[in-house]
Amino acid sequence: MLRLSGKAGAMFQPVALPLWLLVLILGFAGVTFASHFLFPSVRWFFRRRAEKALARLNARLDRPIELFKLARRQDMIVRLSYDPKVLEAVTDYAAEASIPPEVAFEMARRYAREIVPSFSATLYFGVAIRLARWLSRGLYRVRVGRVDKELSLIDPRATVVFVMNHRSNMDYVLVTWLVANRSALAYAVGEWARIWPFSGLIRGMGAYFIRRKSRNTLYRRVLARFVQMATEEGTTQAIFPEGGLSLDGRVGAAKLGLLSYIVSAYSPDGRDVVFVPVGLGYDRVLEDRILVQAAASGERRFRGKLLTTAWFGARVLWKILRGRFPGFGTAAAGFGAPVSLRAYYERTPGAAVETLAASLMAEIARVVPVTPGPLVAAALINQPADLIALATEVERLAAKLEGQGAVLRLAPQGFAATVAEGLVPFQKRGLVDDALQPTPGSAPVLAFYAAAVQQRLQGDAATQKT
Repeated sequence: MLRLSGKAGAMFQPVALPLWLLVLILGFAGVTFASHFLFPSVRWFFRRRAEKALARLNARLDRPIELFKLARRQDMIVRLSYDPKVLEAVTDYAAEASIPPEVAFEMARRYAREIVPSFSATLYFGVAIRLARWLSRGLYRVRVGRVDKELSLIDPRATVVFVMNHRSNMDYVLVTWLVANRSALAYAVGEWARIWPFSGLIRGMGAYFIRRKSRNTLYRRVLARFVQMATEEGTTQAIFPEGGLSLDGRVGAAKLGLLSYIVSAYSPDGRDVVFVPVGLGYDRVLEDRILVQAAASGERRFRGKLLTTAWFGARVLWKILRGRFPGFGTAAAGFGAPVSLRAYYERTPGAAVETLAASLMAEIARVVPVTPGPLVAAALINQPADLIALATEVERLAAKLEGQGAVLRLAPQGFAATVAEGLVPFQKRGLVDDALQPTPGSAPVLAFYAAAVQQRLQGDAATQKT
Protein backbone atom coordinates (compact mmCIF):
# COMPACT_ATOMS: atom_id res chain seq x y z
CA MET A 1 0.00 0.00 0.00
CA LEU A 2 1.38 3.35 -1.07
CA ARG A 3 1.51 5.94 1.65
CA LEU A 4 1.60 9.57 0.63
CA SER A 5 3.49 12.02 2.74
CA GLY A 6 4.53 15.63 2.66
CA LYS A 7 2.94 17.97 0.21
CA ALA A 8 1.70 15.17 -2.02
CA GLY A 9 -0.13 13.55 0.89
CA ALA A 10 -1.68 16.86 1.89
CA MET A 11 -3.40 17.05 -1.45
CA PHE A 12 -5.62 14.12 -0.51
CA GLN A 13 -6.56 15.28 2.98
CA PRO A 14 -10.28 15.90 3.66
CA VAL A 15 -11.34 19.54 3.50
CA ALA A 16 -14.29 20.84 5.52
CA LEU A 17 -16.54 23.31 3.67
CA PRO A 18 -19.74 25.03 4.72
CA LEU A 19 -22.78 23.59 2.95
CA TRP A 20 -23.65 26.91 1.30
CA LEU A 21 -20.15 27.12 -0.23
CA LEU A 22 -20.39 23.56 -1.56
CA VAL A 23 -23.74 24.33 -3.15
CA LEU A 24 -22.32 27.50 -4.68
CA ILE A 25 -19.33 25.63 -6.15
CA LEU A 26 -21.55 22.91 -7.59
CA GLY A 27 -23.85 25.54 -9.01
CA PHE A 28 -21.00 27.32 -10.77
CA ALA A 29 -19.76 23.98 -12.09
CA GLY A 30 -23.21 23.13 -13.39
CA VAL A 31 -23.59 26.48 -15.13
CA THR A 32 -20.12 26.13 -16.69
CA PHE A 33 -20.91 22.63 -17.95
CA ALA A 34 -24.25 23.75 -19.35
CA SER A 35 -22.90 26.86 -21.05
CA HIS A 36 -19.95 25.04 -22.65
CA PHE A 37 -21.45 21.66 -23.46
CA LEU A 38 -25.21 21.41 -22.92
CA PHE A 39 -26.61 24.80 -24.03
CA PRO A 40 -24.84 24.90 -27.44
CA SER A 41 -26.34 21.51 -28.30
CA VAL A 42 -29.79 22.54 -27.09
CA ARG A 43 -29.59 25.86 -28.94
CA TRP A 44 -28.51 24.06 -32.12
CA PHE A 45 -31.44 21.64 -31.78
CA PHE A 46 -34.04 24.36 -31.31
CA ARG A 47 -32.44 26.63 -33.92
CA ARG A 48 -32.68 23.86 -36.50
CA ARG A 49 -36.34 23.31 -35.63
CA ALA A 50 -37.03 27.04 -35.76
CA GLU A 51 -35.32 27.36 -39.16
CA LYS A 52 -37.41 24.52 -40.59
CA ALA A 53 -40.63 26.00 -39.15
CA LEU A 54 -39.73 29.43 -40.57
CA ALA A 55 -39.02 27.91 -44.00
CA ARG A 56 -42.46 26.27 -43.99
CA LEU A 57 -44.04 29.55 -42.89
CA ASN A 58 -42.31 31.61 -45.58
CA ALA A 59 -43.41 29.09 -48.21
CA ARG A 60 -47.07 29.93 -47.59
CA LEU A 61 -46.69 33.71 -47.18
CA ASP A 62 -47.04 36.02 -50.16
CA ARG A 63 -44.14 38.05 -48.81
CA PRO A 64 -41.61 36.01 -46.78
CA ILE A 65 -40.35 37.39 -43.46
CA GLU A 66 -37.23 39.47 -44.06
CA LEU A 67 -33.89 38.76 -42.41
CA PHE A 68 -34.01 42.28 -40.99
CA LYS A 69 -36.95 41.29 -38.77
CA LEU A 70 -35.27 38.04 -37.71
CA ALA A 71 -32.00 39.62 -36.59
CA ARG A 72 -31.25 39.52 -32.88
CA ARG A 73 -32.52 42.63 -31.16
CA GLN A 74 -29.16 43.40 -29.55
CA ASP A 75 -27.44 43.16 -32.94
CA MET A 76 -29.98 45.55 -34.43
CA ILE A 77 -29.48 48.03 -31.59
CA VAL A 78 -25.72 48.02 -32.21
CA ARG A 79 -26.22 48.33 -35.96
CA LEU A 80 -28.55 51.28 -35.56
CA SER A 81 -26.42 52.99 -32.91
CA TYR A 82 -23.28 52.82 -35.06
CA ASP A 83 -24.96 53.63 -38.37
CA PRO A 84 -22.98 56.45 -40.07
CA LYS A 85 -26.05 58.67 -40.32
CA VAL A 86 -26.84 58.18 -36.63
CA LEU A 87 -23.24 58.97 -35.69
CA GLU A 88 -23.48 62.11 -37.82
CA ALA A 89 -26.68 63.02 -35.98
CA VAL A 90 -24.88 62.47 -32.66
CA THR A 91 -22.10 64.87 -33.66
CA ASP A 92 -24.58 67.51 -34.80
CA TYR A 93 -26.70 67.21 -31.67
CA ALA A 94 -23.66 67.38 -29.37
CA ALA A 95 -22.62 70.65 -30.99
CA GLU A 96 -26.16 71.99 -30.96
CA ALA A 97 -26.82 71.13 -27.30
CA SER A 98 -23.23 71.93 -26.15
CA ILE A 99 -22.77 68.50 -24.57
CA PRO A 100 -19.91 65.97 -24.89
CA PRO A 101 -20.26 63.61 -27.89
CA GLU A 102 -20.16 60.60 -25.53
CA VAL A 103 -23.27 61.86 -23.76
CA ALA A 104 -25.07 62.39 -27.05
CA PHE A 105 -24.06 58.91 -28.20
CA GLU A 106 -25.48 57.34 -25.02
CA MET A 107 -28.72 59.20 -25.67
CA ALA A 108 -28.83 57.83 -29.21
CA ARG A 109 -28.14 54.31 -27.99
CA ARG A 110 -30.93 54.64 -25.40
CA TYR A 111 -33.30 55.76 -28.17
CA ALA A 112 -32.23 52.78 -30.29
CA ARG A 113 -33.00 50.37 -27.43
CA GLU A 114 -36.40 52.00 -27.04
CA ILE A 115 -37.29 51.83 -30.73
CA VAL A 116 -35.93 48.49 -31.96
CA PRO A 117 -38.43 45.59 -31.68
CA SER A 118 -37.67 41.92 -30.96
CA PHE A 119 -39.75 40.05 -33.51
CA SER A 120 -40.77 36.47 -32.74
CA ALA A 121 -42.33 34.48 -35.59
CA THR A 122 -43.71 32.00 -33.05
CA LEU A 123 -45.37 34.74 -31.04
CA TYR A 124 -46.68 36.54 -34.12
CA PHE A 125 -48.06 33.61 -36.10
CA GLY A 126 -48.59 31.15 -33.27
CA VAL A 127 -50.28 33.46 -30.76
CA ALA A 128 -51.03 36.93 -32.13
CA ILE A 129 -52.76 35.86 -35.35
CA ARG A 130 -54.96 33.33 -33.57
CA LEU A 131 -55.82 35.84 -30.87
CA ALA A 132 -56.54 38.56 -33.44
CA ARG A 133 -58.84 36.26 -35.41
CA TRP A 134 -60.70 35.14 -32.29
CA LEU A 135 -61.08 38.67 -30.96
CA SER A 136 -62.14 40.16 -34.30
CA ARG A 137 -64.78 37.52 -34.91
CA GLY A 138 -65.87 37.58 -31.30
CA LEU A 139 -66.53 41.32 -31.27
CA TYR A 140 -67.66 41.99 -34.85
CA ARG A 141 -69.10 40.60 -38.04
CA VAL A 142 -65.98 41.05 -40.16
CA ARG A 143 -66.60 41.94 -43.79
CA VAL A 144 -64.02 42.78 -46.41
CA GLY A 145 -64.71 45.71 -48.69
CA ARG A 146 -62.95 46.43 -51.96
CA VAL A 147 -59.75 44.51 -52.65
CA ASP A 148 -58.02 46.04 -55.65
CA LYS A 149 -56.93 43.47 -58.21
CA GLU A 150 -53.54 45.16 -58.60
CA LEU A 151 -52.51 43.96 -55.11
CA SER A 152 -51.60 40.60 -56.59
CA LEU A 153 -49.28 42.31 -59.12
CA ILE A 154 -46.97 44.03 -56.60
CA ASP A 155 -43.30 43.37 -57.27
CA PRO A 156 -42.23 40.70 -54.73
CA ARG A 157 -38.94 42.56 -54.21
CA ALA A 158 -40.68 45.84 -53.31
CA THR A 159 -41.19 47.09 -49.77
CA VAL A 160 -44.91 47.18 -48.98
CA VAL A 161 -46.25 49.83 -46.61
CA PHE A 162 -49.93 49.64 -45.61
CA VAL A 163 -51.24 53.16 -44.94
CA MET A 164 -54.50 53.23 -42.96
CA ASN A 165 -57.02 55.53 -41.35
CA HIS A 166 -57.00 55.24 -37.55
CA ARG A 167 -60.53 54.75 -36.29
CA SER A 168 -59.99 52.50 -33.24
CA ASN A 169 -57.32 50.57 -31.39
CA MET A 170 -59.02 47.52 -32.90
CA ASP A 171 -57.38 48.58 -36.18
CA TYR A 172 -54.18 46.79 -35.16
CA VAL A 173 -56.06 43.59 -34.38
CA LEU A 174 -58.27 43.60 -37.46
CA VAL A 175 -55.58 44.34 -40.06
CA THR A 176 -53.06 41.97 -38.47
CA TRP A 177 -55.50 39.11 -38.99
CA LEU A 178 -56.74 40.16 -42.45
CA VAL A 179 -53.23 40.27 -43.96
CA ALA A 180 -51.88 37.26 -42.03
CA ASN A 181 -51.53 35.26 -45.26
CA ARG A 182 -49.41 37.98 -46.86
CA SER A 183 -46.71 38.84 -44.34
CA ALA A 184 -45.89 39.92 -40.81
CA LEU A 185 -46.52 43.62 -40.24
CA ALA A 186 -44.20 45.99 -38.42
CA TYR A 187 -46.42 48.59 -36.75
CA ALA A 188 -45.44 52.00 -35.49
CA VAL A 189 -47.17 52.27 -32.11
CA GLY A 190 -47.45 55.19 -29.72
CA GLU A 191 -46.56 55.67 -26.08
CA TRP A 192 -49.66 53.80 -24.84
CA ALA A 193 -48.08 50.49 -25.93
CA ARG A 194 -45.06 50.93 -23.65
CA ILE A 195 -47.08 49.99 -20.56
CA TRP A 196 -45.94 46.79 -18.87
CA PRO A 197 -46.72 43.91 -19.53
CA PHE A 198 -48.03 44.81 -23.00
CA SER A 199 -44.74 46.36 -24.10
CA GLY A 200 -42.89 43.03 -24.27
CA LEU A 201 -45.73 41.34 -26.13
CA ILE A 202 -46.09 44.18 -28.63
CA ARG A 203 -42.34 44.43 -29.18
CA GLY A 204 -42.22 40.65 -29.75
CA MET A 205 -44.83 41.06 -32.49
CA GLY A 206 -42.42 43.31 -34.38
CA ALA A 207 -43.92 46.69 -33.46
CA TYR A 208 -41.61 49.63 -32.81
CA PHE A 209 -42.38 52.40 -30.34
CA ILE A 210 -42.45 56.05 -31.31
CA ARG A 211 -42.78 59.22 -29.26
CA ARG A 212 -45.37 61.03 -31.34
CA LYS A 213 -44.94 64.37 -29.59
CA SER A 214 -41.17 64.38 -29.23
CA ARG A 215 -39.40 67.33 -30.83
CA ASN A 216 -35.93 66.14 -29.89
CA THR A 217 -33.90 66.30 -33.10
CA LEU A 218 -31.59 63.44 -32.13
CA TYR A 219 -34.51 61.16 -31.33
CA ARG A 220 -36.20 62.03 -34.61
CA ARG A 221 -33.07 61.25 -36.61
CA VAL A 222 -32.53 57.91 -34.87
CA LEU A 223 -36.18 56.99 -35.49
CA ALA A 224 -35.94 58.12 -39.11
CA ARG A 225 -32.85 55.99 -39.68
CA PHE A 226 -34.51 52.91 -38.19
CA VAL A 227 -37.56 53.34 -40.46
CA GLN A 228 -35.29 53.86 -43.46
CA MET A 229 -33.22 50.76 -42.65
CA ALA A 230 -36.37 48.67 -42.32
CA THR A 231 -37.66 50.02 -45.64
CA GLU A 232 -34.36 49.42 -47.40
CA GLU A 233 -34.36 45.81 -46.16
CA GLY A 234 -37.90 45.18 -47.46
CA THR A 235 -39.74 44.98 -44.14
CA THR A 236 -43.53 45.08 -44.61
CA GLN A 237 -44.86 47.95 -42.51
CA ALA A 238 -48.20 49.39 -41.41
CA ILE A 239 -48.56 53.04 -40.47
CA PHE A 240 -51.36 55.45 -39.55
CA PRO A 241 -50.52 58.71 -41.35
CA GLU A 242 -53.09 60.63 -39.26
CA GLY A 243 -50.77 60.11 -36.29
CA GLY A 244 -53.58 59.26 -33.87
CA LEU A 245 -57.19 58.18 -33.54
CA SER A 246 -59.78 60.19 -35.46
CA LEU A 247 -61.66 62.44 -33.04
CA ASP A 248 -64.50 63.33 -35.41
CA GLY A 249 -65.05 60.08 -37.33
CA ARG A 250 -63.54 61.36 -40.58
CA VAL A 251 -60.36 60.36 -42.37
CA GLY A 252 -58.08 63.17 -41.28
CA ALA A 253 -55.06 64.93 -42.68
CA ALA A 254 -51.72 63.21 -42.96
CA LYS A 255 -48.85 64.06 -40.67
CA LEU A 256 -45.66 63.75 -42.64
CA GLY A 257 -43.31 62.19 -40.08
CA LEU A 258 -43.05 58.51 -41.02
CA LEU A 259 -44.00 59.13 -44.64
CA SER A 260 -41.24 61.68 -45.06
CA TYR A 261 -38.70 59.29 -43.48
CA ILE A 262 -39.62 56.59 -46.00
CA VAL A 263 -39.74 58.87 -49.04
CA SER A 264 -36.54 60.78 -48.22
CA ALA A 265 -34.44 57.61 -48.32
CA TYR A 266 -35.94 56.31 -51.57
CA SER A 267 -33.60 55.87 -54.51
CA PRO A 268 -34.72 55.03 -58.06
CA ASP A 269 -31.82 52.58 -58.26
CA GLY A 270 -32.85 50.78 -55.07
CA ARG A 271 -35.83 48.79 -53.89
CA ASP A 272 -39.24 50.11 -54.87
CA VAL A 273 -41.68 51.18 -52.15
CA VAL A 274 -45.37 50.39 -52.64
CA PHE A 275 -48.03 52.05 -50.50
CA VAL A 276 -51.30 50.13 -50.05
CA PRO A 277 -54.20 52.36 -48.89
CA VAL A 278 -56.47 50.64 -46.33
CA GLY A 279 -59.82 52.05 -45.22
CA LEU A 280 -61.42 50.82 -41.99
CA GLY A 281 -65.01 51.25 -40.87
CA TYR A 282 -66.99 50.13 -37.81
CA ASP A 283 -70.57 50.01 -36.62
CA ARG A 284 -69.23 50.53 -33.11
CA VAL A 285 -65.96 52.21 -32.21
CA LEU A 286 -65.05 51.01 -28.74
CA GLU A 287 -63.57 54.37 -27.76
CA ASP A 288 -66.32 56.55 -29.30
CA ARG A 289 -67.35 58.49 -26.17
CA ILE A 290 -63.72 59.08 -25.15
CA LEU A 291 -62.87 60.39 -28.63
CA VAL A 292 -65.91 62.65 -28.73
CA GLN A 293 -65.01 64.09 -25.32
CA ALA A 294 -61.44 64.70 -26.49
CA ALA A 295 -62.75 66.52 -29.57
CA ALA A 296 -65.03 68.68 -27.42
CA SER A 297 -62.20 69.61 -25.05
CA GLY A 298 -59.84 70.43 -27.90
CA GLU A 299 -57.10 68.34 -26.31
CA ARG A 300 -55.92 64.94 -27.44
CA ARG A 301 -56.06 63.53 -23.93
CA PHE A 302 -58.04 60.36 -23.52
CA ARG A 303 -59.51 60.33 -20.04
CA GLY A 304 -60.91 56.82 -19.96
CA LYS A 305 -61.04 55.42 -16.42
CA LEU A 306 -58.90 52.30 -16.03
CA LEU A 307 -61.28 50.46 -13.71
CA THR A 308 -64.30 51.29 -15.88
CA THR A 309 -62.48 50.07 -19.00
CA ALA A 310 -61.31 46.90 -17.26
CA TRP A 311 -64.83 46.15 -15.99
CA PHE A 312 -66.30 46.73 -19.45
CA GLY A 313 -63.73 44.42 -21.03
CA ALA A 314 -64.28 41.73 -18.40
CA ARG A 315 -68.06 41.76 -18.94
CA VAL A 316 -67.68 41.52 -22.72
CA LEU A 317 -65.15 38.68 -22.41
CA TRP A 318 -67.43 36.77 -20.03
CA LYS A 319 -70.35 37.08 -22.47
CA ILE A 320 -68.16 35.94 -25.37
CA LEU A 321 -66.98 32.87 -23.46
CA ARG A 322 -70.58 31.99 -22.59
CA GLY A 323 -71.75 32.55 -26.17
CA ARG A 324 -74.16 35.32 -25.13
CA PHE A 325 -72.48 38.34 -26.65
CA PRO A 326 -74.50 39.93 -29.48
CA GLY A 327 -71.44 41.64 -30.94
CA PHE A 328 -70.66 45.23 -31.84
CA GLY A 329 -72.02 44.99 -35.37
CA THR A 330 -69.93 45.07 -38.53
CA ALA A 331 -66.24 45.87 -38.93
CA ALA A 332 -64.98 46.15 -42.50
CA ALA A 333 -61.72 46.87 -44.31
CA GLY A 334 -61.14 47.95 -47.89
CA PHE A 335 -57.84 47.74 -49.79
CA GLY A 336 -57.24 50.34 -52.48
CA ALA A 337 -54.99 50.45 -55.53
CA PRO A 338 -51.30 50.19 -54.61
CA VAL A 339 -49.13 53.25 -55.26
CA SER A 340 -45.61 52.49 -56.47
CA LEU A 341 -43.21 55.22 -55.41
CA ARG A 342 -41.07 54.57 -58.47
CA ALA A 343 -44.05 54.90 -60.84
CA TYR A 344 -45.35 57.92 -58.92
CA TYR A 345 -42.10 59.84 -59.37
CA GLU A 346 -41.91 58.83 -63.03
CA ARG A 347 -45.35 60.41 -63.53
CA THR A 348 -44.71 63.43 -61.31
CA PRO A 349 -40.96 64.03 -61.08
CA GLY A 350 -39.95 66.19 -58.16
CA ALA A 351 -43.36 65.98 -56.48
CA ALA A 352 -43.36 66.98 -52.82
CA VAL A 353 -44.15 64.48 -50.09
CA GLU A 354 -47.13 66.67 -49.16
CA THR A 355 -48.72 65.93 -52.54
CA LEU A 356 -48.18 62.20 -52.13
CA ALA A 357 -49.61 62.29 -48.61
CA ALA A 358 -52.76 64.10 -49.72
CA SER A 359 -53.23 61.61 -52.56
CA LEU A 360 -52.87 58.63 -50.22
CA MET A 361 -55.33 60.05 -47.67
CA ALA A 362 -57.88 60.72 -50.41
CA GLU A 363 -57.58 57.11 -51.58
CA ILE A 364 -57.94 55.83 -48.01
CA ALA A 365 -61.13 57.86 -47.59
CA ARG A 366 -62.42 56.47 -50.88
CA VAL A 367 -62.06 52.82 -49.84
CA VAL A 368 -63.48 53.08 -46.28
CA PRO A 369 -66.44 50.66 -46.37
CA VAL A 370 -69.85 52.00 -45.37
CA THR A 371 -71.43 49.81 -42.67
CA PRO A 372 -74.99 49.89 -41.25
CA GLY A 373 -74.23 51.92 -38.10
CA PRO A 374 -72.75 55.03 -39.76
CA LEU A 375 -75.32 54.86 -42.56
CA VAL A 376 -78.23 54.85 -40.10
CA ALA A 377 -76.57 57.62 -38.07
CA ALA A 378 -76.34 59.76 -41.22
CA ALA A 379 -80.01 59.08 -41.97
CA LEU A 380 -81.01 60.04 -38.40
CA ILE A 381 -79.35 63.45 -38.87
CA ASN A 382 -82.21 64.31 -41.26
CA GLN A 383 -84.75 63.54 -38.47
CA PRO A 384 -87.02 60.93 -40.11
CA ALA A 385 -90.52 60.83 -38.62
CA ASP A 386 -90.80 57.06 -38.28
CA LEU A 387 -89.18 53.75 -39.22
CA ILE A 388 -90.58 53.86 -42.74
CA ALA A 389 -89.12 57.30 -43.31
CA LEU A 390 -85.82 56.14 -41.81
CA ALA A 391 -85.67 53.13 -44.13
CA THR A 392 -86.45 55.39 -47.09
CA GLU A 393 -83.66 57.78 -46.12
CA VAL A 394 -81.20 54.91 -45.62
CA GLU A 395 -82.04 53.58 -49.10
CA ARG A 396 -81.66 57.06 -50.63
CA LEU A 397 -78.24 57.58 -49.04
CA ALA A 398 -77.10 54.10 -50.07
CA ALA A 399 -78.09 54.75 -53.69
CA LYS A 400 -76.22 58.06 -53.67
CA LEU A 401 -73.13 56.42 -52.19
CA GLU A 402 -73.19 53.65 -54.77
CA GLY A 403 -73.46 56.25 -57.50
CA GLN A 404 -70.21 57.78 -56.20
CA GLY A 405 -68.46 54.41 -56.22
CA ALA A 406 -68.51 53.87 -52.44
CA VAL A 407 -68.19 50.34 -51.09
CA LEU A 408 -71.24 49.32 -49.05
CA ARG A 409 -71.03 46.45 -46.58
CA LEU A 410 -74.63 46.28 -45.41
CA ALA A 411 -76.89 43.46 -44.25
CA PRO A 412 -77.27 40.94 -47.10
CA GLN A 413 -80.97 40.50 -46.16
CA GLY A 414 -81.84 43.98 -47.44
CA PHE A 415 -82.45 47.51 -46.20
CA ALA A 416 -84.90 46.51 -43.45
CA ALA A 417 -82.19 44.34 -41.89
CA THR A 418 -79.64 47.11 -42.44
CA VAL A 419 -81.82 49.58 -40.55
CA ALA A 420 -82.21 47.09 -37.70
CA GLU A 421 -78.45 46.38 -37.56
CA GLY A 422 -77.71 50.09 -37.34
CA LEU A 423 -80.58 51.39 -35.21
CA VAL A 424 -81.07 48.75 -32.50
CA PRO A 425 -77.54 49.08 -31.04
CA PHE A 426 -77.98 52.86 -30.82
CA GLN A 427 -81.27 52.38 -28.97
CA LYS A 428 -79.84 49.77 -26.61
CA ARG A 429 -77.03 52.16 -25.72
CA GLY A 430 -79.57 54.90 -25.00
CA LEU A 431 -78.36 57.15 -27.83
CA VAL A 432 -81.68 57.20 -29.69
CA ASP A 433 -85.20 57.13 -28.21
CA ASP A 434 -88.33 55.43 -29.57
CA ALA A 435 -89.22 58.57 -31.53
CA LEU A 436 -85.89 58.26 -33.40
CA GLN A 437 -84.58 61.40 -31.70
CA PRO A 438 -81.12 61.68 -30.10
CA THR A 439 -81.29 61.43 -26.31
CA PRO A 440 -79.80 64.34 -24.31
CA GLY A 441 -76.05 64.53 -24.79
CA SER A 442 -75.89 61.79 -27.47
CA ALA A 443 -75.99 63.99 -30.59
CA PRO A 444 -72.15 64.34 -30.75
CA VAL A 445 -71.75 60.54 -30.67
CA LEU A 446 -74.24 60.09 -33.52
CA ALA A 447 -72.48 62.86 -35.44
CA PHE A 448 -69.19 61.01 -34.93
CA TYR A 449 -70.59 57.97 -36.76
CA ALA A 450 -72.45 59.96 -39.41
CA ALA A 451 -69.27 61.89 -40.31
CA ALA A 452 -67.76 58.91 -42.15
CA VAL A 453 -70.75 58.79 -44.52
CA GLN A 454 -70.96 62.56 -44.88
CA GLN A 455 -67.29 62.74 -45.79
CA ARG A 456 -67.80 60.16 -48.52
CA LEU A 457 -70.86 61.98 -49.87
CA GLN A 458 -69.06 65.31 -49.87
CA GLY A 459 -65.93 63.84 -51.44
CA ASP A 460 -63.68 65.64 -48.96
CA ALA A 461 -60.03 65.59 -49.85
CA ALA A 462 -57.84 65.34 -46.79
CA THR A 463 -55.13 67.93 -46.59
CA GLN A 464 -51.71 67.35 -45.16
CA LYS A 465 -50.09 68.54 -41.99
CA THR A 466 -46.47 68.72 -41.03
